[in-house]
Amino acid sequence: MAGRLQPVLAGVVTALVGFASSFTVVLAGLRAVGADDAQAASGLLVLCVAAGLCAVWLGLRHRLPMAIAWSTPGAALLVATGPVPGGWPAAVGAFLATGLLIAAAGLIPALGRAVAAIPGPIASAMLAGVLLPLCTAPVRALVEVPRLAAPVVLTWLVLHRLARRWAVPAALAVAAVAIALTAPAAGPGRLHLAPTVEMTTPAWTLPAVVGLALPLFLVTMAAQNVPGMAVLAGYGYRAPLGSALRVTGLASALGAPAGGHAVNLAAITAALAAGPDAHPDPDRRWIASVTAGIGLALLGLGAGVATALVLLSPPILVEAVAGLALLGALAGAVSAAVAEPEAREAAVVTFVVTASGVSLLGVGGAFWGLVAGWLMLLLFRRRRRPGGDDRAATTEPAEGAVAPAEVVPRGDDVPQAGGRGRAALSRPPVR
Repeated sequence: MAGRLQPVLAGVVTALVGFASSFTVVLAGLRAVGADDAQAASGLLVLCVAAGLCAVWLGLRHRLPMAIAWSTPGAALLVATGPVPGGWPAAVGAFLATGLLIAAAGLIPALGRAVAAIPGPIASAMLAGVLLPLCTAPVRALVEVPRLAAPVVLTWLVLHRLARRWAVPAALAVAAVAIALTAPAAGPGRLHLAPTVEMTTPAWTLPAVVGLALPLFLVTMAAQNVPGMAVLAGYGYRAPLGSALRVTGLASALGAPAGGHAVNLAAITAALAAGPDAHPDPDRRWIASVTAGIGLALLGLGAGVATALVLLSPPILVEAVAGLALLGALAGAVSAAVAEPEAREAAVVTFVVTASGVSLLGVGGAFWGLVAGWLMLLLFRRRRRPGGDDRAATTEPAEGAVAPAEVVPRGDDVPQAGGRGRAALSRPPVR
């Protein structure tokens, strides 16, 4: 009996940790690009349901522990991008375009090769620049609301040392208690606590597609799908990347009008479902990912309550919890960005431009950071010594880059684990 319950319990833990550790990032991101409170709650709900259904479908079909989650770095990108020209409908249009691009990457190898052409240090630096503003929130919260923020940060520090996977959920619980003790007795009357779906007709603007959809696609692929595949490969699973991209891309596109930005393979929570703690027998661990999918879909029914909690709290406190959840991802992204000396300056340029939050021609800093870093890399690669040797980067893929064979789906085939690019990209520990 204990053996039968083990993967079920592991799935429940996976769902709880995944939801509690980053739903604040999702709500902050959706509201940043123009969603009102009801639309943000709807987006969180549809993300939970879409990710849950994808996990159940992939787990039952392939009998593999393929945990699915929303794109946490993608949500951080929304925070960094802010309002887009065309407002919330344009953001929804960008979400739809992102889902279609993910599905296309599962169907068209050339698109996967185009993603693979982005040097790993540049992609990691863009991710680090996107994450930085949120990761500074705990420091700002300690200054602005010290009585509320100090217990949250202290709880995170203690649990991060003793039981790391529960550090962010515990910090969130402490924040919820602090909010309950200090919030006005009447609470926000304009938000329905029952689960509701708010549909929005997508609109397409060039700045939203270029400045939001394209970076969201790249961040989701490089910081979620590729590390997720690496985690599964590390536990000995030859998972079908093409199938995962097609399913999650279609689910993202269908969920976009309801406010969902993107779902994808999980990274950190993938280890909870695919590791030996889920079950000693690797052939039984798929039960954990299926259970996690069901649990996440059910947790989505509490999206209205989660949104109300966010509304009752000082905005900086919610951002502080989100920042704590993303510190590990920031550390991994920075490490991967500067690991290759030849690409280090280009990575720093990418990081600085992205983190600056500049907007040019209606396009946000993530896109311009990517462009600036790539141009910098090309500039230094073209500089040669008098003898004809390259002065800067070689033509070999930098550590952190994704080799084409590692991300290009060929049917449902997936390459073997290993390779410098996959190991480096698996470092950013996002959800």
